[in-house]
Amino acid sequence: MAESSQITETLQELIQTRKEKLDQLRDLGVDPYAYSFDVTHYAEDINTNYEEYAETVDVRLAGRIMAIRRMGKASFAHIQDTTDRIQIYVKIDNVGEQMYEAFKLLDIGDIIGIAGKVMKTRTGEITIFTEELKVLAKGIRPIPVVKEKEGKQYDAFSDKEQRYRQRYLDLVVNPEVKDIFVRRSEIIREIRKFMDGREFIEVETPVLQPIYGGATARPFVTHHHTLDSTLYLRIADELYLKRLIIGGFEKVYEIAKDFRNEGMDRNHNPEFTMLEWYQAYVDYNYEMEMVESLISSVAQEVVDGKIQFNGETLDLTPPFQRKSMFELLEEHLGVNVSDFERDDLMELARERGLDTDDKWNYGKVLDKLFGEYVEPNLVQPTFVTDHPKEISPLAKKKRDGNERLVERFELIIAGMEVANAFSELNDPVDQRERLESQAVLRAEGDEEAQVVDEDFLTAMEIGMPPTGGVGIGVDRLVMLLTDQQSIKDVILFPQMRPQTAD
Repeated sequence: MAESSQITETLQELIQTRKEKLDQLRDLGVDPYAYSFDVTHYAEDINTNYEEYAETVDVRLAGRIMAIRRMGKASFAHIQDTTDRIQIYVKIDNVGEQMYEAFKLLDIGDIIGIAGKVMKTRTGEITIFTEELKVLAKGIRPIPVVKEKEGKQYDAFSDKEQRYRQRYLDLVVNPEVKDIFVRRSEIIREIRKFMDGREFIEVETPVLQPIYGGATARPFVTHHHTLDSTLYLRIADELYLKRLIIGGFEKVYEIAKDFRNEGMDRNHNPEFTMLEWYQAYVDYNYEMEMVESLISSVAQEVVDGKIQFNGETLDLTPPFQRKSMFELLEEHLGVNVSDFERDDLMELARERGLDTDDKWNYGKVLDKLFGEYVEPNLVQPTFVTDHPKEISPLAKKKRDGNERLVERFELIIAGMEVANAFSELNDPVDQRERLESQAVLRAEGDEEAQVVDEDFLTAMEIGMPPTGGVGIGVDRLVMLLTDQQSIKDVILFPQMRPQTAD
């Protein structure tokens, strides 16, 4: 506690010193918080194309000071803009006494604008010989100073939890992190390009819903005061997108935030981004080809199709492997469970050491066995087909007459579910029975079971064409294409446990 108190005290002293420098800047007649600065060039371009700029081109850059070396009437500093770092040379004879005195009051982390000529120092380092300097923002809280020597970093801002909590600081001190989010933006742009190129219409559906549905999950609950009604943050876009198919749209998609009040781990964040699309007159076989085409196309455009994830080389070249859930369970358990009843599956689960719950139905036990013993071992892209009806209340039954199974697939890559899709159930009578069965499970204590949505059932009774529907986890796709092992590394501001005072 004493050490922590001392660190806090030192921080407060540093903040106070910087506040005093603010006053000194104002006394010099320098506004420490400028309104604008005309930026014409960027560090990366100058560093890469030095010969185009050398000694002839006037450049104007703005960035954050990341290192300072003062030497009387001349100083060197490194500034970091949105693209790279570059050295600047500031001399009293060039910028004038007032601005040089102002420069002496600046610290690492402050933001400045400079103008001048591009040259090289005697040691050969590309440098802006500054002729104009403007203070743009004086920081009053110090940033971590990352020391570098022979290409290695020391005292880096590396605490993962603090980096997630203070992403703004993470981006300043670890600028390579920004590359992940630039790549994320490219991935989403390519998804839209792919969908638009196939004449899908991008739509928006409600985030606040009077009845949540479309997935098996526990929702976040809120209250609308004017309507005096309970509302839920959506857990999926599905039921509203299907209403649009019923209404006459043939191809719709949405890239949207969904929210699920569930556990958090390296693959789950309570707020996440989903791509969902629905197309009339197609089934899950068609959608398999669509999914593999989209993923391989995006990967090709964004990372040239070369995927390394957690030390594994992933081959995203279509066609992906396709196997039924029963085939994969037999491969990994050494037992053919296709004819097992619920009690047989429970006995097998207990024999294998799986923690079980007597409330699990046939489908739940099968899903738990798969999730524990198969899914983590599927590295290369694999479509897992034909899932139990009990855990797929929105999918059509298998057309081969097997009443236990539905036409559903999940795409597993590197042990993660990346996509989920159905031949969508369009029989309103069957749909009502399925949702009412889910309601029974809720009454028995299953908080994740789906609810009966009467308005959706009414819409289905109008008539819904045969439809294929797909959901893809955008965050997980970004993880794969940027080789990040935690979903928090691809979400700018992931949800964190509240900090408590010591």
